Amino acid sequence: MLNTTFQEVEPLVEGESVEKTLSIIELITTGGTAGIIIITILFILFIAAVYIYFERIFAIKEASKVDSNFMNQIRDYVSDGKIDSAQNLCMQANSPVSRLISKGISRIGKPLDDINTAIENAGRLEIYGLEKNVSVLATISGAAPMIGFLGTVIGMILSIFEIANSGGSIDIKTLADGLYTAMTTTVGGLIVGIIAYIAYNHLVVKTNKVVYQMEANSLEFLDLLNEPS
Repeated sequence: MLNTTFQEVEPLVEGESVEKTLSIIELITTGGTAGIIIITILFILFIAAVYIYFERIFAIKEASKVDSNFMNQIRDYVSDGKIDSAQNLCMQANSPVSRLISKGISRIGKPLDDINTAIENAGRLEIYGLEKNVSVLATISGAAPMIGFLGTVIGMILSIFEIANSGGSIDIKTLADGLYTAMTTTVGGLIVGIIAYIAYNHLVVKTNKVVYQMEANSLEFLDLLNEPS
């Protein structure tokens, strides 16, 4: 646990000084009830963002695995008229690319436009599966800073309220509590937002690579069907 997030130096009567430390936990609890509630919400959003990121990154990594010899085998099977063998190979591969090719194989004998449409429709479903919950990360990246700023506004309102009702004698501790709420929630919101934003963009890049892979293999399959017998 971090125990030296902030440090203050308090002068003593004899002119000496003592170092005062403030841990992260103390910083959060000092911010009052409003600060604790908002920090708790931000912590839940952080856990959700981390979970979604790692769950998606492993799923996308698994989806991107395609045997380099897969399309060559499909080409050989289709050229030899072994449609069932090609379908079995797609089932064994069990990846987005293989499922698209399987959809195309099941339409062999129909016009190329119909085959292309079937592959595109299957591709949309695969992309939807790859992007599952990724939009939640985008929402967290935008919502977390706003929630943090909400804490800032609440903290400032509390501080101004105490000043307005102090009757000329301001309670520094109560005033500091409001400022703690303002500052800690802002920092917390920005940290969660930045992490979620980076995670979201990384997943988008990884997803796009799989999509390009799907498109390339689909085009290769359509070119195979378009080749003269």
